[in-house]
Amino acid sequence: MPVLHLLQFIMNHPVNRNHKVSSLIRFAKWQISSRLAPGAIIYEWINGSRLIVKNGDTGLTGNIYTGLHEFADMAYLLHVLRREDSFIDVGANLGSYTVLAGAVVGARGYAFEPVPSTYARLVDNIRLNKMADRVAALNLGVAHEAGTMKFTSDLDTVNHVIAADEISRNIIELNVTTLDTAIGNADSNLIKIDVEGFETSVLEGAVRILQSDSLHSVIMELNGSGDRYGFDESKILSTMLNYGFKTFSYDPFARRLISLNGKNQRSGNTLFIKNEALVRERLQCAPQFNVIGTMI
Repeated sequence: MPVLHLLQFIMNHPVNRNHKVSSLIRFAKWQISSRLAPGAIIYEWINGSRLIVKNGDTGLTGNIYTGLHEFADMAYLLHVLRREDSFIDVGANLGSYTVLAGAVVGARGYAFEPVPSTYARLVDNIRLNKMADRVAALNLGVAHEAGTMKFTSDLDTVNHVIAADEISRNIIELNVTTLDTAIGNADSNLIKIDVEGFETSVLEGAVRILQSDSLHSVIMELNGSGDRYGFDESKILSTMLNYGFKTFSYDPFARRLISLNGKNQRSGNTLFIKNEALVRERLQCAPQFNVIGTMI
C-alpha cells in the first residue's frame, strides 16, 4: 500500500478518527523502531496478548497502527466468541485472528496456513501466547478435496493457489485438505476464511461443518479475487443462504448488526450469520475491550 494511502487509512480508521495526531506518532515510532531494532519486535496487543512483528509484516503492522486492522470483523469476533467456543481460521497468515480468538477470548480452535515460512511465524505467535494446548496449527491449505496444489510463496498476506493460466515466481507445491476431513466431528462456532479468491473450493469441502447447528458465524473475504479461478461470488452467496446464513455488517461501537442484501460492498469481508437471535444476545452482553485506549 502506498504511504499516502496507508496514512489516510490509519487516520480515518474508526479507532483513530478522534486521535489522528497520536495515530501518526504511533506510525512514526514503529517505522523508526522497526528499522533500528534487529529482527522481530514483540508487540503488546489486547488484554495481554502479544505479536511477534517484523518490519514489512502487513498482516500484523496494521494492528499496531490501528489496534484492530480489520476493525468491524475483528471486533465482531471479540464480541461474539466465548471461551468455551471453538473457531477455525482458514488462511491464518501470521495469526492476527487466531491470537484474538485463542489468546484474547481464550477459545480453542484450528489455524490453517499452507506456506511453510508463514506457518512457522504463526506457530511462534501461538507459542508466545501460550495457547498451543488449545489451538492446533496445521501446515495445510484448504480446498474441496485432499491432495496437493501449487501456491505463491513470496506475496505476504496475498499468497494464494496458483490459477491455471497464472505465471508467478517462487511457486511451491503444498498439501491441502478439506475442512470436514481435518476437523472431523468437532464442533465449530465461528470460521474466518481468507484465501484470496479460493473460497468456493473451501466451502465445497466443508459441507458437514456448514450444516452444523453449532456454527453461527462465518467471516469471509469476498473481494472479487475468485475471478482468477473462474468462481462466481454470487454462487457463494446462494450457497451460504442455502445453509441458513444471512449477510450482515457490524457496528462495534453500537454493537449493532446491519442487514445486507448480498455481500458487504464497503469491506473486503462479508459477515455471514445464522441463529441471529443467539448472536445478537451475545453481542450485547460481551465484555468491553481496550483497543489502544478506545473501549469497544
